[in-house]
Amino acid sequence: MRIGVPKETKTLEGRVALVPEAAGDLVKRGHEVWLESGAGMKSGFADAAYAALGVNIAADAAELYARGEMIVKVKEPIAGDLEHLRSDHLLFCYLHLAAEPALTRQLLDIGLTAIAFETVELPNGELPLLAPMSVIAGRIATQVGTTLLHQPQGGKGVLLGGLPSTSRGKVVVFGAGKAGGGAAALAAAAGASVTVFEMRQDRMDEMMRLGNNVTALYPYQDVIAREVASADLVVGAVLVAGARAPHVMTRDMLRAMEPGSVLVDIAIDQGGCFETSRPTTWKDPTYVEEGVTHFCVTNMPGAVPRTSSQAICAAILPWVAKLAAGPAWRGNDALARGVNVDAGKLVHPALLALPI
Repeated sequence: MRIGVPKETKTLEGRVALVPEAAGDLVKRGHEVWLESGAGMKSGFADAAYAALGVNIAADAAELYARGEMIVKVKEPIAGDLEHLRSDHLLFCYLHLAAEPALTRQLLDIGLTAIAFETVELPNGELPLLAPMSVIAGRIATQVGTTLLHQPQGGKGVLLGGLPSTSRGKVVVFGAGKAGGGAAALAAAAGASVTVFEMRQDRMDEMMRLGNNVTALYPYQDVIAREVASADLVVGAVLVAGARAPHVMTRDMLRAMEPGSVLVDIAIDQGGCFETSRPTTWKDPTYVEEGVTHFCVTNMPGAVPRTSSQAICAAILPWVAKLAAGPAWRGNDALARGVNVDAGKLVHPALLALPI
């Protein structure tokens, strides 16, 4: 199969879907791999590193998409990408269509088949292609939130870990999956007082094992309101696979927080889990609502592209190989569950109610 890897076009997105070694493995399996020139540069991978392993270099996006049968990228296609996609393309990337009805309509009109990384699902419910980026996003959420609490950044001037004679900063995390767990673990290691809201008992147990400064609670509304009111940093990491994220925090709850507090919404690529969330970019990442700084960047892992590219590539490569092997991939249950759009038809159950 001819596999095309385009340059990412989302604002300040630096990742590349296949690192040189992975692309080289596909070449050794007999596939023809094409890379758009410069696609790996922001992740530290020069065109020459790909070419040395038998990868073909396309001069621009038009050539790349013309050559490719399967298009493997990181983020969902935007305007510049959509003009090159064809009905015979098999698209494999993050899509997050529940929050993008306009994009969904465009993909349906093109008539292609699109498999979303985030909805490839194993029989036990795990989402193997979402997991690595979720962990990274969780860690970034705590890192960025810590910085935004600095007074020169408009924050309330709190050091999360505290020190003798001071109070610890307080972090509230919604969700104890890969993203929420990553955020909570880093905050706990920094010495903050951490409260994690989660519905599953096994995940609550896991959070409690992070340290004596971590509390895991069931998300009763009154308890949420109380804990959020005294929080310095709130991280949202609630996931319903393939569907729009539910709102777990209202504007009224936000009004009870101290000015200079910070919200980071990791779920923003699925619509956001805070009532006051709206998508931002790394170019203009924050805004203030009710005196509270909001950070809602839709591609958080794109800020660390070398690490992120290596992590996502290791996760997706076996699945890329299955797809490239031919139509037999449709017999793979995990990949079948990952299909969002099939030859111009919307098929994923979580998307069927979209207003498109």
